[in-house]
Formats: sequence, C-alpha cells, structure tokens
Amino acid sequence: MSRIPSLSSPFLLGFDEIERALDRVSKAADGYPPYNIERIAARDGAPERLCITLAVAGFSREQLDITIEERQLLIRGRQQDDKSRQYLHRGIAARQFQRTFLLADGMEVLGAELKNGLLSVELARPEPERTVKTIAISERD
Repeated sequence: MSRIPSLSSPFLLGFDEIERALDRVSKAADGYPPYNIERIAARDGAPERLCITLAVAGFSREQLDITIEERQLLIRGRQQDDKSRQYLHRGIAARQFQRTFLLADGMEVLGAELKNGLLSVELARPEPERTVKTIAISERD
C-alpha cells in the first residue's frame, strides 16, 4: 500500500523537505536513552542556549559518538558484551542506541560533557546580523 503524502496539496509546493523531516521524527520513537532539553537564558552578551542531556549510565566517553549530518545531531552509543564475565543475574543489558535531533538553520553545537552518567550537549543559535539594504527604484516611461 503506498503512502499518500500529507503535504501533497498544490498550494504547498516545495515543502517536501519538511515532510521528510516529519518522517524522520516519527521514526525516532524509541524511548532509549531518556533525555531532557533545557533552555538556558541569554546573559552577559552570550546568546540563548539549549542543553540536551541524555542518561547514558554505563557508557564511557569512548563508547559515545556525536556527529552532525545534514542538519541532524546524531548521538550514538555502542557497548560490547564482556565475554569474560559470568553473570548470575543480568538486569543491565549492553545495548546500542542512536538518538537524532533535527537542528534548525543556524544552530551550532558548542560542546559536550559526560559527567555522572549524563551526557550534556550545548547548542546555540547566534543572533543574526541586522542588515538594512536600500533597493534603488528605476523609472520607466
């Protein structure tokens, strides 16, 4: 069965990129790892920032990877099973994850920090330059 695009109206030409973004967001419904997104107010000349914090207990810095691909912030975690250990009970699984965040135009990743099992990624959108351009008006007879 083929899917009918939701933005197929003739009045919505050129919005197929938005539809693809909505598809990516709907496919990323897995709840692992849990995360918070915090808004940090602008102060001392610094722009307003966002902080994404993921609960990644059990992952080391070497097992985490943060990349930006085509306006998407990708955070991946890879753990390997330690075959030398013998578990009597295994409640903490070694698993992999990939969490994707779609970034708006102009968003920049400032840095990332791993502390106490929480991975924090700071983002900011610098204030755009305010420009005024005068357009010359030509006169025709």
